[in-house]
Amino acid sequence: MQLSARNQLEGKIVGVDKGAVMANIKIEVTEPNTITAVITKESAEKLGLKEGDDVTAIIKSTEVIIGK
Repeated sequence: MQLSARNQLEGKIVGVDKGAVMANIKIEVTEPNTITAVITKESAEKLGLKEGDDVTAIIKSTEVIIGK
């Protein structure tokens, strides 16, 4: 499947919890080993980011779409 969205993570479904209207799908992700984040230079400088720093990557989105 080809999509224009670049924030795609491959995984395996490890849980399905269906409610009356919504379903929670748990996906175990093993790849990629590296995530690339594109942020402003100002943000990188404000955070003082450098190689070797421990950080948390947070994917900001209004929804997660599942493809099979």
